[in-house]
Amino acid sequence: MNRATLDLWVGIFVTIGLGSLLFLALKVGNLASNNVGETYRLEAKFDNIGGLKVRGAVKSAGVVVGRVTQIQLDPEAFVAVVSMHIDHRYKFPRDTFATINTSGLLGEQYVGFEVGGETQMLKDGDLVKKTQSAVVLEKLISQFMFNKASEDNGGSKK
Repeated sequence: MNRATLDLWVGIFVTIGLGSLLFLALKVGNLASNNVGETYRLEAKFDNIGGLKVRGAVKSAGVVVGRVTQIQLDPEAFVAVVSMHIDHRYKFPRDTFATINTSGLLGEQYVGFEVGGETQMLKDGDLVKKTQSAVVLEKLISQFMFNKASEDNGGSKK
């Protein structure tokens, strides 16, 4: 094999390797999972979104049904307004409950839909009225420690 042929094969393998690394980076960053189908937009207001990010998943029963497209602060009510694009194949009742959940103990956060029982469905641009904010682990730990300390102080006074 002459030098030019060898250089050509090395170049081909390097290009394939770089393409594979790019593909994996996009998959890990959720950038390659664009919804090419039709979607409709929903909004939900939360007191605290925790670590929720744009392009975060929207799941119902563990199935990804959409993506978070925008997060803003409502300057009047001082709450976070989360905009989501939901795949048109999935329709949700008006009394759907939106929660911010965490995958595992320290995993990524996503919006979870718990379906209600109404017959009227949410439409494009509607607001999900029932929401539950993210659980902040640090706040739970500090509440536990405060309660534990007050129990110890109350017990020593008796």
